[in-house]
Amino acid sequence: MLKSPRQASLQSTGSLQDVRMASGPALPDSLVLEIFLHLPHSAVLSAGLACHQWLAVSRDEFLWRELFYNYYRIPRSVPRHPAASSWFLEFKRLYDCIPCVEVQTLKEHHDQVLHLAFSHRGHRFSSCSKDCTVKLWDTERPDGSIALVHSSSMRAYNWGYTQFSQFNADDSLLLVSGVYLGPHHSSSGEIAVISLDNYTLLSRVRNKPYDVFGCWLNETHLISGNLHWIGNMTSCSVLWLNKAFQDVESENVNVVKRLFKIQNLNASSIRTVMVAHCRRHDSPDLLLDYEAQSRAREEGDGQHQQQVHQPLLFDLGSESDEESDDEPPPGSLLRHEPPRSHSHAIMQGKPGTEQEREIETKVAQLLGRSRTRAPNPDLMSPSNPEEGEDKTYLLFTTGSLTYSPHQIGIKRIMPDQMTTCGPVLGEERSSEEFFDSLDYVIDIHGHIIGMGLSPDHRYLYVNSRAWPAGCVISDPMMPPPIAEEIDMHVIDLKSLREERRSLRAHRAFTPNDECFFIFLDVSRDFVASGAEDKHGYIWDRHYNICLARLRHDDVVNSVAFSPADQELLLSASDDSTIKVWRSPRMVRLAQAPPRPPRHRKLLSSWLGRRGTDTMNLNGKP
Repeated sequence: MLKSPRQASLQSTGSLQDVRMASGPALPDSLVLEIFLHLPHSAVLSAGLACHQWLAVSRDEFLWRELFYNYYRIPRSVPRHPAASSWFLEFKRLYDCIPCVEVQTLKEHHDQVLHLAFSHRGHRFSSCSKDCTVKLWDTERPDGSIALVHSSSMRAYNWGYTQFSQFNADDSLLLVSGVYLGPHHSSSGEIAVISLDNYTLLSRVRNKPYDVFGCWLNETHLISGNLHWIGNMTSCSVLWLNKAFQDVESENVNVVKRLFKIQNLNASSIRTVMVAHCRRHDSPDLLLDYEAQSRAREEGDGQHQQQVHQPLLFDLGSESDEESDDEPPPGSLLRHEPPRSHSHAIMQGKPGTEQEREIETKVAQLLGRSRTRAPNPDLMSPSNPEEGEDKTYLLFTTGSLTYSPHQIGIKRIMPDQMTTCGPVLGEERSSEEFFDSLDYVIDIHGHIIGMGLSPDHRYLYVNSRAWPAGCVISDPMMPPPIAEEIDMHVIDLKSLREERRSLRAHRAFTPNDECFFIFLDVSRDFVASGAEDKHGYIWDRHYNICLARLRHDDVVNSVAFSPADQELLLSASDDSTIKVWRSPRMVRLAQAPPRPPRHRKLLSSWLGRRGTDTMNLNGKP
C-alpha cells in the first residue's frame, strides 16, 4: 500500500529513533549525516529531537544546502541569497514565509474585481470593480482582520466601471481610473482624484484610451493620456501632466501641461503608463542572471549574443510616429469591453486595403522623420552603480509592427517637466518639431499584458504572451497568434536590458483581440501575478522558482503585496471576491494563545516581597 509523505516521514523518524535507542555505541556523525541526506526535511527535523547529537547534525549547513537544492529543484549554479545567514534559515524562509494560506474572503463587491492597490504605509488598500465602485479597506484592525472603510460609486459621473487606482506618495490622495459608459465602441475613460481625508472628489481628468490607466508623477501631479487618429493606421498619443487639484490662491497658474506627443504607426498606441524613480546609489536586491555570468566568465571577453526569445533593445534615433483622430484603438487590453471595433472596421472598411495601409505607413514614417525632435543620447545612457544620477522614467506599452502592444517605450522626465508651471501646449518646441521621439524601446516579441515595478524601482517585471519564434508580421491588423503560457520578463532599468530568463507557470487563453491586462506586483523577495487559469502565482525573485498557487473560482485579475509586510498578499478575481493570504508563520503567530506577561508579575511580586522585608526590617507588621 502506498504511504503518504507524512507517513513515510514518521516511519523514517521512528526507525531512526529505534536505531538510536538500541544498545551499543552511538553512530558517528558522518553516518548520521549520510542517513539524513536521504530523508525529507520534515523527517530530519523530527529526528533532531531525539538527542543532542542528532540535533547538532540536523542543523548541519551542508545537509540543509543539499536539502534546499533538492527540494526546490534549483540549479546548483544559483548561489544562496546574499542576505541569508544560513541554508537552514533560507529553507525555512521559502517554506514558512510565503503568503499562501487563505485567511479571509471579502465579498463586498457585486461584480468582477479588477484591481487592488496598497497605500505606501500598508495601512489601507483600494479595490476597483465592474460594479463601478472604488472601495477602501483597513488592514490595521486589532484582531488582524480586514474591514471595509469607505465605498464610492462612480455611476453619477457616467462611468461604466472602475479599473485601476493608485495612492500618491504621502497617501493623502487616491487616483481612480475608469471607463466611460458611452457608445458601444467608445475607448474614452476618465481619472478621478479623491481626498482620503474626507473622501471628497477633487478633480476629474479625461483619459483616452482608457487603458492608459494614468499614474502619479509626484505627490500633487498625475499623468493622463489622449489619442488622436490621423488616418486609418496612424495616430498620435499625447501625454499630459495634470495638477491633482487647483488651489484658490493659484487660479491663474497652469493646472495642465503637455509632457510628450508621440506618433503611432500601424494602428498602435500608447497604453499602461507608469513612472519609475531610479536612484543613483541603490544596491540591487537581485543577483543577476547566473548562467549568463558564468558563460561570460568562461568566454573571457564577456560578449554573448542574445537568443531569439530575449527582448531586443535599440535606440530609435530620429525615427518616430504620427498623429491622429478620435477613434478607439484596436486590440484593447481589457476584456471587460467588447473587442475594439476599429480593427474590424479597418479590415472591412472601404479605404482600408493592405496596399493603402502600407502607403499610409510609409507617408507617416517620412513625416515622422522630418517632424520629430531628435533624441538626446545622453539622457538614456546606462548607469553604472557608482556613476550617474537619479533619473525619472515614464514607462508605457506601445508597438511599431501591429496594434497589439509588444514594446516598452521609455521617456526620461527632466526636473523642469515635473510641474505644470512654464510653457504649455508645446510652446517650447519649434514648429518643425511636431513629435517627441522615444528615448528607448524594449521589444518583448509578444503581446504585453501586465507590468510592475520592484519596490526600489530598479527592476521592471513584464507579463507577456509570446509570438512564435521567427514570425514575420506582414499585416499590422493580423498580429501573430499568442502563446497560452505567460512569460514574465525582468528588465534592469539601470542597464536597460533583460537580466534573467523569464518566469513561467501561469496561463491565459484569450486570443489577441480579447487579450486583457493581468496585474502583477513585486515585493522585496517575491513577485506575484494573476492568471486566466483561476489561480494567482508567487515566485521567489532571487531563485526564479514558483512557490505557491492561490486558488479562485474564476480569472485572477490582480494581486498586491502589503508594502509593510510581504507576508500579506491580496488577490482579486472575476468571482467578485478579494482573498486575503498570509504566510504559515503569521497564521501560527495569530493562532497562538497570548503569553501571560510573567516578567511583570515577577517584578511586582519581587517588589512586594522586598517591601515586606523592608517593613519587617523596620520593625513594622
